[in-house]
Amino acid sequence: MTKIISLVIFHAVFSFTFLPVTDSATSLIETTCKQTPFFNLCVSTLQSDPRSSTADVAGLGHIIADSINGKAPATLNQIKGLLKSATDPNMQKALQSCVDSYNTIVQADIPVAFEAITKGDPKFAVDSAADAANEAQDCEKSFANPPKSPISDSNKNVHDLSVVLESIASLLL
Repeated sequence: MTKIISLVIFHAVFSFTFLPVTDSATSLIETTCKQTPFFNLCVSTLQSDPRSSTADVAGLGHIIADSINGKAPATLNQIKGLLKSATDPNMQKALQSCVDSYNTIVQADIPVAFEAITKGDPKFAVDSAADAANEAQDCEKSFANPPKSPISDSNKNVHDLSVVLESIASLLL
């Protein structure tokens, strides 16, 4: 009998711990993400974060900013590692340009966007997110001539998430 009670309690705790995103939250996520150019990325990013189940539009913006805060520093570390081992001067130059771009994203753009949403000043969030997208794109463009970019996927991800953040922040204007 105690095994059954324990199993029921375990099931209840487990069920409440991993509650799926509610219908109303799914509706807000879908409505919000439809107003971004990267619907699937927006939806998958937001639905993967349990905070989205209770978030308003500003909260969804924070979640996207947090996602960028996870990816951009990882990309910066990847770039720094590549720079240490690069011997081709063109590769070194391109990677150094990327270090500068990602330093701007990590140290200025995304923190400013996050804070602007928090303070109810979405115009600064829009501008900062747009700058982050441009910085990721500039990094990729620094590889315009050979050598080929070794971080294209990371640049695309940071760029696209930044555009999603820009779109969500613009909904708060």
